Amino acid sequence: MILGEIYGVNKTDDHEKKDFIPKDIRLRATFFFNLRATTRIDTLVDSMKSGTLGRWGNQIGYVLLPLAMGFRSNPLDYVKEAKAVIDQKKVSLEPLFTYFVVELVLKLFGIKAVGKLNHRVFFNTTLWFSNVPGPQQEVTFYGHDATYIAPSCYGQPNALMIHIVSYIDKVTFVISADEETIPDPHRLGDDLEKSLQQIKASAKAKES
Repeated sequence: MILGEIYGVNKTDDHEKKDFIPKDIRLRATFFFNLRATTRIDTLVDSMKSGTLGRWGNQIGYVLLPLAMGFRSNPLDYVKEAKAVIDQKKVSLEPLFTYFVVELVLKLFGIKAVGKLNHRVFFNTTLWFSNVPGPQQEVTFYGHDATYIAPSCYGQPNALMIHIVSYIDKVTFVISADEETIPDPHRLGDDLEKSLQQIKASAKAKES
């Protein structure tokens, strides 16, 4: 969607559209999955009252996701293609495999070995992408209502990390960027917002 503004699309003498996207660009994302079954806040409260917390916390697996670059006449085509790839990854064993391999290496060789393993994998990807759903119920902390949730982290061997976090009826995008590689991360945020607006407009036009 935003690619047209950056690389442009022209028509040749044969009236065929031609783009100017470099053909040697290869983009891959590390896409994270939470393998833990969805647990509600009231489930935790009930468990605390009964004294049987059981297992709590996230169980994170990841997959390597190729990112295709190309022009589509309808912004919804990007969504359909991305959903098809993600659905394939969901039914594959890749998230489970990465989770259990990391757990096995951690138990056998310790945290330093896990760090080296993950660093080697992540170093060969372009960006991190996480959209683990947040709480669907309102959360308070010592009597203060949480208005939004915006987690992030640093130290990863990637120039870009995008967190998408939902909280009740809100969605927050958190962008962590290396300014030497991405000198204007605010422009990236604006481009993401513009792309979402185009997708929303296309979806509304299809419904009408």
